[in-house]
Amino acid sequence: MHVLILGAHGQLGRALSRLYQADPHCHLSQWARPAYDITSPAIVQAIVDARPDIVLNAAAWTQVDNAERDPAGAFAANALGPKYVAEGCARCDATLVQVSTNEVFAGQPATYYYEYDQPQPRSIYARSKLAGELAAQQQLQRLYIVRTAWLFSPGGNNFPRKIVNAADRHGALRVVADECGNPCYAPDVAAAIVTLVATGHYGTYHLINEGMTSRFEFAQSILQAMGRSHIPITPIPHTEWVRPADSPLHAVLVNQAAAQLGIRLRPWREALREYITREGYDNHD
Repeated sequence: MHVLILGAHGQLGRALSRLYQADPHCHLSQWARPAYDITSPAIVQAIVDARPDIVLNAAAWTQVDNAERDPAGAFAANALGPKYVAEGCARCDATLVQVSTNEVFAGQPATYYYEYDQPQPRSIYARSKLAGELAAQQQLQRLYIVRTAWLFSPGGNNFPRKIVNAADRHGALRVVADECGNPCYAPDVAAAIVTLVATGHYGTYHLINEGMTSRFEFAQSILQAMGRSHIPITPIPHTEWVRPADSPLHAVLVNQAAAQLGIRLRPWREALREYITREGYDNHD
């Protein structure tokens, strides 16, 4: 089995690579920029020439606020890129896993989003990611669309790392309390993707660690687990943290489709404890 990972240097790409590297029956190709750029039409022929059995597209424009400043760049990576990748897969009869986001939903308060709820993207980033989903669907039937959220993993530039760095630098934090989502541990999401691909049940899936929380509560849990519970943290409304992007306030995903196949991810608090152990943060308490 030949597996090709695009965006192999990102949080999810690295986690996927580790799993497939451990499979003695897998021939693994790991592609990343600048050598392999999914925004270029040349990626189509590159995929055809490589002739993979499975392509996992973890490459994306993930800078949500910067997408508002550069819509063309965001759509090139998140919409045209998946189109080209899916076209390459169609030409060599490969299966595609297209990674997407909870932000394709409007995020109405007290709403929980299932796999087939109607997307209503609000930001440029979200619109570009939904466009990527649709582009892949137009090209392929052998397709998994995997939506996830709030990814974190050891070595990544993610929310837990930013929180602990800001806490150590400033000695106090103000964190938004009315934005809620699913913290997702990239190694757990990667393991779920590998299991999902093996089922052969194509479709749209929400692969998220069990449970949801607010940004404020997530930050509290991070500081407590990292021995920094003495650092004061103040909850604020999103209106006091002005951002270029209009991110959804309650784009909380529900894993129904994968759960029916027996695929569930552990609670996010358990995953956070493993992350902290593997990251090796100093305990200040």
